[in-house]
Amino acid sequence: MSRYNVQSLLFICFSLIINVACKMEISSPVADKIPQELTKHSDIRIDNYYWLNDRKNQNVIDYLNLENTHTSKKLKPTKKLQKELFNEMKGRIKEDDKSVPYFYNDYWYVKKFVKGKDYPIYTRKYKSLENDEEILIDVNTLAEGHSFYNLGGISISPDNKKLAYSADTISRRLYTVYFLNIQNGKLYNEKIENTTGSVTWANDNETVFYSKKDLTTLRVNKIFKHKLESDPKKDALVYEEKDESFSVGISKSKSEEFLFINSRSTLSSEVRFLNANKPNGEFKIFNKRVIGHEYSVSHFENNFYVITNKDNAKNFKLMKSSLNKTNEENWENVIDHRKNVLLEGIEIFNDYLVVVERDSGLVKMNIKRWDNSDDYYLPINGETYSISPGTNIDFKSKKLRYNFSSLNTPSSIIDFDMELKSIEVKKKQEVIDSKFDESNYVTERLWAKSHDDTKVAISIIRHKDTDLNQNTPLLLYGYGSYGITLDPYFSSVRLSLLDRGFVYAIAHIRGSEYMGRDWYEDGKLLKKKNTFLDFIYVAKHLIKNNYTSSEHIYAMGGSAGGLLMGAVLNLEPELFNGVIAAVPFVDVMTTMLDESIPLTTLEYDEWGNPNEKEYYDYMLSYSPYDNIQNKNYTNLLVTTGLHDSQVQYWEPAKWVAKLRDYNESENIILLHTNMETGHSGASGRFEALKEVAMEYAFLIGLEKNIF
Repeated sequence: MSRYNVQSLLFICFSLIINVACKMEISSPVADKIPQELTKHSDIRIDNYYWLNDRKNQNVIDYLNLENTHTSKKLKPTKKLQKELFNEMKGRIKEDDKSVPYFYNDYWYVKKFVKGKDYPIYTRKYKSLENDEEILIDVNTLAEGHSFYNLGGISISPDNKKLAYSADTISRRLYTVYFLNIQNGKLYNEKIENTTGSVTWANDNETVFYSKKDLTTLRVNKIFKHKLESDPKKDALVYEEKDESFSVGISKSKSEEFLFINSRSTLSSEVRFLNANKPNGEFKIFNKRVIGHEYSVSHFENNFYVITNKDNAKNFKLMKSSLNKTNEENWENVIDHRKNVLLEGIEIFNDYLVVVERDSGLVKMNIKRWDNSDDYYLPINGETYSISPGTNIDFKSKKLRYNFSSLNTPSSIIDFDMELKSIEVKKKQEVIDSKFDESNYVTERLWAKSHDDTKVAISIIRHKDTDLNQNTPLLLYGYGSYGITLDPYFSSVRLSLLDRGFVYAIAHIRGSEYMGRDWYEDGKLLKKKNTFLDFIYVAKHLIKNNYTSSEHIYAMGGSAGGLLMGAVLNLEPELFNGVIAAVPFVDVMTTMLDESIPLTTLEYDEWGNPNEKEYYDYMLSYSPYDNIQNKNYTNLLVTTGLHDSQVQYWEPAKWVAKLRDYNESENIILLHTNMETGHSGASGRFEALKEVAMEYAFLIGLEKNIF
């Protein structure tokens, strides 16, 4: 062999080594295939990645870390952009901020943030805002030494001398309750573990009620009673919910005269009540549960007020009962059922009743005097807003406090004088950005026709200088489950997309209650596919009307919205240029067949019970993990948390592994697992922004074609 041939051979070998090394650097992780046979109704499914369902297996942890490393490498071209986005988002937040004070039981309460700190500080002042500040809880101090810290809640005893608070340091939504003597600043000896985090005081200042979860399923199933300075292991079990489709909670009436145990499933409810002055008494059933009957109870003077769907009142109506005769045959109508108006809630005052309702997708507040001398609606402008009652503790008040924001209006806390009909803005979110001007952003509401000609609303915001054409990047967000409605709200972090020429849109698809209860029922159980098709048709409507194109439209959803993303990807894998699926519920069949997995039995009324073949067949027909095929899937970023108790991490992990195996395109499919958090992501107001910056950088990177 000549010297030339030897050199050529060496060059070829060297080139091959370099090429292989480069491919190894950017190649995606490949999960081992260990076939697991799953059988139901004589149907056999083979799950090659079932083994990922074991967070105690070091091989699983190693695989997740490998995926994280791969994602970091693929997103490396956006590293500078991620930092830029994070600094932008953080820079818009007023670091030394505080809440609007509210007065309760002789004290003014304020939550504040200090510059450079991630967590809030809870304070109060006695009777006057001019008096000295008393620090109740500094969460920054409590969070020291924890990679994750979430304060579950604070509850102060009626005599103002004791405080109960709860904390989760793992992100599994299992909270430990602590008790603090406010007067001397010392903790009591006892603590209560594995609670939901909520604590309700009886009026004796010594007794608290709390709820606990089944540690396997995480279903909230028990209410306990604890006497301060006693052993929590000896706490009395007050109530146990044995129906696996129900969960329970405990609360106190606004009047502070009654304690309520609320048992709820997706379609039914049952309330028990007890005089708060008699914590050792027996809770009484308000009205026995009936499948399909949902109701909730408030107390005011000599009556209980009941929001109920009794007598086929799908959109709910308001009734009342006496304190002694609470069975439904004794209820009287206060507000009749309306076919096209959903009753969402009420706020009671001595002189006024405020009714929160939804009409044609928009939330409104109807203010009525009890004596019928006045009846009007709170004035609201626009169609892309979010409004809800705020902190209204005092029955005697003539002022309704409410929260308001729109897609282009920062969040505000407003006091409305119901007598004078005047508005006082108590606080408006301050956006620390000299370039920000809400008039620079244009909002609108559109309507798209779905597959069955049903009109679906779309809320949209863009910068006024953003031209609408086939090259305009647009992010479409959706959820569409559990009757949860995504009202348009302001987001300062979203400005980082809008100022870069993105349009942001929310698809108000079926499965929510945007258009009332029928809207929800038309997007669940055996009609669930309407949710997915609505989203697809909304996207196609935006493309058809020249807001964007398939090369520049992106989709995002989380949790059940992640299921939406998975189903849409299988139906239309090339409709979007990129998709973000956050903590996605994508392994529907396997999860809903496993009653040991948290929340499964609670959700039969939402998705169906797959132990019944009709539901099994229908769910199997859309379950994202089970319907992956050899297709050209688009670019995808999937996020999850190792300790997620709502959607277990292995669902997105398995989904990504299987998608890669079937994907016939060159598009990237990435998985990012936060190894220290759960369903809600990172704790702390700034740490969470890093995850948002990563997601936005992914979208912008796709738009600029830098991957």
